Amino acid sequence: PIVVVQNITVELDAEGAASIVVADIDNGSLDNCSITSMTLDVTDFDCNDVGENMVTLTVTDVNGNSNTETATVTVVDAILPTVIVQDLTVELDAEGVASIVVADIDNGSLDNCGIASMSLDITSFECTLVGENTVVLTVTDVNGNSSNATATVTVLDTVVPIVSTVAPFTLALDNTGNAAIVVADIDNGSSDNCGIASMSLDV
Repeated sequence: PIVVVQNITVELDAEGAASIVVADIDNGSLDNCSITSMTLDVTDFDCNDVGENMVTLTVTDVNGNSNTETATVTVVDAILPTVIVQDLTVELDAEGVASIVVADIDNGSLDNCGIASMSLDITSFECTLVGENTVVLTVTDVNGNSSNATATVTVLDTVVPIVSTVAPFTLALDNTGNAAIVVADIDNGSSDNCGIASMSLDV
């Protein structure tokens, strides 16, 4: 038989698998007395086969004569990773900072051939970011396909100010029997992780 083949490209599915049949490779093989059978040595591919693969088409005629020819099957993984995220709430520490890692945002991202890396565009937060922040999780699979999704990181400042006072504070009345004090007389270096907005005295 005269074996005529063609090279093809196949894409893996969401399960990381692909299959071919003889008709995909045969390109008009013929015989002077007719063909009885045509078979391929490889028909199934998975993530381990991404790239070029050699397959052999064997053609047998009605009189038992066989011939073979090889073709190239290029396996492609074009399926993007599925990125699954979860929102998060973080509290600033006594220094006014907070940090997150990928595992805090990732909620089970997956890929048909496996994930190579995951990264966040923002991992550190400070006082100016108190409130809701949008972060992007990017997932890249083993074959270089990437996709991303956004999550909301709510930053809270729950650290109460540290109040430091002068104690005791002695105040002398004036010749009218009166005296007045201001915050600066009583404050002795009060502080807060994100800064003090105001200070007041009750008397």
